[in-house]
Amino acid sequence: MPVTLVQVDFPHSGPWGAEMAAAMEGLAQSIAAEPGFLFKYWTEDQAKGLAGGVYAFASRSEAEAYLAMHSARLESFGYRNIRGLVLDVNEGLSRTDKAPVL
Repeated sequence: MPVTLVQVDFPHSGPWGAEMAAAMEGLAQSIAAEPGFLFKYWTEDQAKGLAGGVYAFASRSEAEAYLAMHSARLESFGYRNIRGLVLDVNEGLSRTDKAPVL
């Protein structure tokens, strides 16, 4: 099955770690219900003041639709300078390097 990734990051001043997990639980539940969603790695770098994630979707069209919606949602939360990419996965090379490709 082809996998398409969405990579997003944006300036974030906290919370971090367990506090972020508690504060973002509702958002995580919403993301899990998106069409074509497979999984997400939540990312954070407190030293650089960045948060975001790497998301896997079942199709490029679902990934592109999600990125547009999620970028607008983040802006509605007050985030700016959001960077987002939609990337195809090279499954052969990813399997060689033990990625969880589906």
